[in-house]
Amino acid sequence: MTFTPIEEIPTIVGSLHKTFETGLTRDINFRKQQLAQLAKFCRENADILREALWKDLHKHKLECDIGEVAPVIDECEYMIKNLDQFSKPVQTEKRSLYSTGTQTYIRKEPKGVVLVIGAWNYPVNLLLLPVVGAIAAGNCVVIKPSEVAEHVEKIISTILPKYLDARAYAVVSGGVPETTAVLENRFEHIFYTGNGQVGKIIMNAAAKHLSAVTLELGGKSPVFVTSKADLKISAHRLLWGKFFNAGQTCVAPDYVLITEDIFEKFIEACKEVLLEFYGEIPQQSESYGRIVSTRQFDRLKAMLDSTDPKLFRAGGETDREDRFIAPTLIGPVSLNDSNLMTQEIFGPILPFVTVKNVDEGISFVNSRDYPLALYIFTADKNEYNYILDRTNSGGALINDVLVHLTEHSLPFGGIGPSGNGNYHGQKSFDTFTHERATMVKNYSMESVGAVRYPPYTAEKTAIISSIGYDMSGTIGTKMKAFRNICSAFWGYTFNKPDNSKL
Repeated sequence: MTFTPIEEIPTIVGSLHKTFETGLTRDINFRKQQLAQLAKFCRENADILREALWKDLHKHKLECDIGEVAPVIDECEYMIKNLDQFSKPVQTEKRSLYSTGTQTYIRKEPKGVVLVIGAWNYPVNLLLLPVVGAIAAGNCVVIKPSEVAEHVEKIISTILPKYLDARAYAVVSGGVPETTAVLENRFEHIFYTGNGQVGKIIMNAAAKHLSAVTLELGGKSPVFVTSKADLKISAHRLLWGKFFNAGQTCVAPDYVLITEDIFEKFIEACKEVLLEFYGEIPQQSESYGRIVSTRQFDRLKAMLDSTDPKLFRAGGETDREDRFIAPTLIGPVSLNDSNLMTQEIFGPILPFVTVKNVDEGISFVNSRDYPLALYIFTADKNEYNYILDRTNSGGALINDVLVHLTEHSLPFGGIGPSGNGNYHGQKSFDTFTHERATMVKNYSMESVGAVRYPPYTAEKTAIISSIGYDMSGTIGTKMKAFRNICSAFWGYTFNKPDNSKL
């Protein structure tokens, strides 16, 4: 794979700035046409994208469709359908009496040239979904796919540019040196999906130009399983989400908090589900993925090697050459386990932590960084609301995992170390849009407005003080303001000095 020459990157970004200045991407029909082209790219190249995803991550066709390609097509169609409405100016409710006789509204304008940096675990979805929002909002876009998912990167770099207008959209391929070179340039917005360590580098680079930044990161997403949960259904949903893409999902369940009285029963249910999902030998299952690289494999293998063998309840098998790590259940694990309970696992290893009660689990969750997702399995509405009221997370899902990402009417994003900003659906459009406050006044009523001009007098001060009432207040407040204004104007009009005699 040939990467983008570093010396060409400033020219590429500079060219997009020049294009943006022409107003090309402001045209709504142009945006719709480009969104249609992006959807066309996904449809016409679905088979080769699936093949690339199989090579990079051993993703089954079903996982490719529901987790990668289909969401991008759906988002393109959604934006095309709603773009006219999203881009309309929004009239505001005037609150100040200073605004009498004016038009006030918010213009929905593109920010300029934006940078989207994708991630290797969902190299199509996590790259192109934010690109959809950036295009819909009218920006020029630098598209940076992850070099770790090398087969997908090649398709994005060589085929996608044939579908999009090269004047407004450019793909930059490469690793750390190329990404570093890209970040030296000015962008109006940078959208990054990945880990917190690189997120800090992105923020530092953005600070040089005071660029806006959206960070979609991760964290240790906890799962509460209570005695009021349906254990069989919970086991199916939990393990499907945990081992989807071999656990390499930013919102994958990271650990399970479960009371001691149901731990063994739930473990047995989970073991039955694993057998049902992947058979006796998961390595032979076409439904089970692989670790993306030997580097990530070695990291996860080190976790397994540092775990007490007595705690393995299922799995644990590995094959470095195949980048295979079996779906693994470990427990009971201590809350203070430095091996499994410190860093995000991001792989097919699921620790179970026994707690005395829900409150102990809540205390533990609150002692850590805010997670990107929080999951609760219980049939009791009061119980899940009790947990929600006492915790915080980017998103929350009751009685399932992962699927809240598929509902694009919900914003997706983190809080604190798990990220900032959000996207999906209209939120994607909003993220890449500048809301430009606009007020329009005409030349009438100048004699009334002239009271704000110097020289300042007691009469003018009285009028200005009266005007400072909130128009959104009560009827009594508005009547009082009107009475004061009339009184002040009366005094000003009939008692103002005759400057012609001075």
